[in-house]
Amino acid sequence: MDVIPVIDLMGGVVVHARGGARAEYRPIETPLAASSAPSEVVAWLLRLAPFRSLYVADLDAIEGRGDHGAVLQALQAAHPGVDFWVDSGIAGRDAAVSWRARFAGSLVIGSEAQTDGTLLDAMAGDPRVVLSLDFRGETFLGPPALLAEAARWPGRVIVMTLARVGADAGPDLARLALLQARAAGRALYAAGGVRDSADLEALAAAGAAGVLVASALHRGAIGAADLRRFASAGPAG
Repeated sequence: MDVIPVIDLMGGVVVHARGGARAEYRPIETPLAASSAPSEVVAWLLRLAPFRSLYVADLDAIEGRGDHGAVLQALQAAHPGVDFWVDSGIAGRDAAVSWRARFAGSLVIGSEAQTDGTLLDAMAGDPRVVLSLDFRGETFLGPPALLAEAARWPGRVIVMTLARVGADAGPDLARLALLQARAAGRALYAAGGVRDSADLEALAAAGAAGVLVASALHRGAIGAADLRRFASAGPAG
């Protein structure tokens, strides 16, 4: 099972995400880095473990007030061996094609930003595409067809429970199981609520291909030894 660190970018710095209440996010304070500068936070995370992938939420782009394109290009140049999974709120095919031309990582299509399934259909079969199914509480954020029609999903799907992000509430195992029953062999990645290595064990036992983690890494609840143990289990599904 892959453990994938999360970097939330806002106003040029890494912020501490909690519960999806973006107006309340503040620059992260972490013992892993001397500041909230993206370059420092990423460098220190990669010292903690040789992560294969990092998830980046460009919150300014998602909310339509600029983007962190230059920051992302610098991170990719500094760490060419890392697959950056980037959600920048893209909802149209032209924007997606432009993004793929500029960046080497994986494009995350967030259901929250979609008005229909046009973009997902246009990108069908692209191995660099990841779908994020976004939930706030029990409410699905996005067109109902994206959730209902699993045949349209790409090979990698994030199950994003925004209310649990940064809240130490535990992963949403019930929702993961519900979506796995419809996923037809696709790799599902849990996001939101992971507290410690016990939650990693529970997600691995539940068949998750991977998990997105932030707070538990920064407060040391998941350490280098835990990360080595899960990495040694072999490649993600």
